[in-house]
Amino acid sequence: MIQQKDNRQEESHAEDFLIKRSQADPEAFRPLYQKYFKRIFLFVLHRVGDKSLSADITSQVFLKALLHIKRFTFRGLPFSAWLFRIALNECNDYFRKNNRYRLVTIEDVSVQHLYEELTNDSHLDDLHERLPDILQKLTQEELQIIELRFFEQRPFKEVADIIGITETYAKVKVYRILEKMKKLFLKKK
Repeated sequence: MIQQKDNRQEESHAEDFLIKRSQADPEAFRPLYQKYFKRIFLFVLHRVGDKSLSADITSQVFLKALLHIKRFTFRGLPFSAWLFRIALNECNDYFRKNNRYRLVTIEDVSVQHLYEELTNDSHLDDLHERLPDILQKLTQEELQIIELRFFEQRPFKEVADIIGITETYAKVKVYRILEKMKKLFLKKK
């Protein structure tokens, strides 16, 4: 346990050093790009469903990050949260500018915990069938939170970091959204 904490601290210090170097010299950004490219690309791909478009949006994410790296200040959130927030904003901008609908991929394996939160086993088939309709009734922010927490199985801390709220508030929001979804499910039963 102590070894693991030491490793995280060393990694955090190394990343902080790279960020500071990148703020002075754009060439120093390369290791950060290499470290996070795949994660950001998959995050974007999960939302837009097109590899070519995902590559374009991911490029925009890293271009914006590089252009604004001087503004980045450590406020207790990891650098990756800043990148994910940029990626989320870029995806939202794409959908807004192109009048496109967001792609939400529902895979049974990744939403099993959501199913467990919303119903008991006797209504599982009904929920499985109605989940897309229930998700359409959520706001964009609510859908993003459910997707981060349940579809991508991110911990509350990471959900909070990405959307820019506290971990406690992320938990409150998730449980409020789950209650709303339960009511929507029970409403038309």
